[in-house]
Amino acid sequence: MKLNPAMWRKALQIIPHVSKEEWQALDILSRWLIATRAAVLIMTFLSAVLAGIFAFRAGLFDFWAWLLVALGLVLAHATNNLLNDYTDFVRGVDKDNYYRAQYGPQPLVHGLLTKRGLLTYAAVTGAAALLTGLALVLMKGPMVLLLLAAGAFFVLFYTWPLKYIALGEIAVLVVWGPLMIGGGYYTITGAWDWNVVLASLPYALGVTGVIFGKHIDKFEMDKERRIHTLPVVLGEKLSRGIVVGMFVLQYLLTFYLVAVGFYTPVMAGVILAFPSLYRILPLFRLPKPAEKPAGFPDVWPNYFVAAGFYHNRSFGIVFILLLIVDTVLKLVAG
Repeated sequence: MKLNPAMWRKALQIIPHVSKEEWQALDILSRWLIATRAAVLIMTFLSAVLAGIFAFRAGLFDFWAWLLVALGLVLAHATNNLLNDYTDFVRGVDKDNYYRAQYGPQPLVHGLLTKRGLLTYAAVTGAAALLTGLALVLMKGPMVLLLLAAGAFFVLFYTWPLKYIALGEIAVLVVWGPLMIGGGYYTITGAWDWNVVLASLPYALGVTGVIFGKHIDKFEMDKERRIHTLPVVLGEKLSRGIVVGMFVLQYLLTFYLVAVGFYTPVMAGVILAFPSLYRILPLFRLPKPAEKPAGFPDVWPNYFVAAGFYHNRSFGIVFILLLIVDTVLKLVAG
C-alpha cells in the first residue's frame, strides 16, 4: 500500500474526517495516526520535552533515557485514546451522533475498524509502550517501576471509572505535570526534585484547561448520559470561570518560580503568550452557542476546547523557548 506522508502531516495537525473508502486506501501509519488522534499527542510530547530540558538544566541529561521516556509517554497516550473510544462505544456513549463522533472519525462508530481491530491497535500500541517502560526500569532501577505502574493505571482507568466520577480532570493535572514531567525527570536523571514538580504545573494546567473545555463543550450530552465530569458536577458557568483561572495560574506560578530564584528573570517573558489568552477570554463569558459562529475555525463542535488548545499551544511554545534560554543562562552562570 502506497505511503501517504501528506496524510501523516495532516493527522499530526488536525483530526481529519475520512470516509470508509478513503480509510481503506490509507497506509497503516496514516490509519494509526487518525485512530489515535495523533494531533493531540503533541501535548504529551511537549511534557517529555520539558522533562528533558529540566534534566539538561541540572546537568544530568541522558539522551537515550529521554528518548525512551518520550516514546513511551506518547505510546501510552495513544493507547489511552484507543481504549477511550472502545470503552465509550461498548458502553453506548458514542451512539446517536455523540460529541466524539462529530469532531473526528470514531473508528467503531464510523465503521473504520471492528472492535477486534481497534483492540489489536490498542494491544500493539500498549505493548510497545510497556516495552519502553520496562527498558527504562532495567536502565534506571526499580523505582521507575512505580511510575510505570501509575502510568498504566491512568491509561486503563481514565475513561472508566475516573472520568465518570469527576476525577478525570484531576487525573489529567497529575499525569501531565507531576507524573510525566516530574516522573520523566526522575527517570532521566535518577533524582526526584519537588521544584521540577512545581515547575511542571504551569504546563499541566494548560492541558487540564483543554480537557476541561472539552467537557464543558459536551456538558449537556454528558449530563444526559450520567457521565459526571467536573463540569457536570460543578455546573457549566462555574466551570468556565475555573478554566480561565487555570490559564491565569499558569502565568502566576511561573512568576513565582522566577521570584524564588528557580528561574532566571527571562522566564517572566511568558507574558508574551498573554495576548492569546486575552483573545479567547470573550468566549468564556457566555455559554457555548447552539450553532457554529460565523468565522469560527472549522473545528466545530469543538468550542471551549479549541480555545483552550489555542492558548495552550501559544503558552507552551513561548514557555519552552524561554526555558531553553533560561537553561543556557543557568549553565553559563555556572
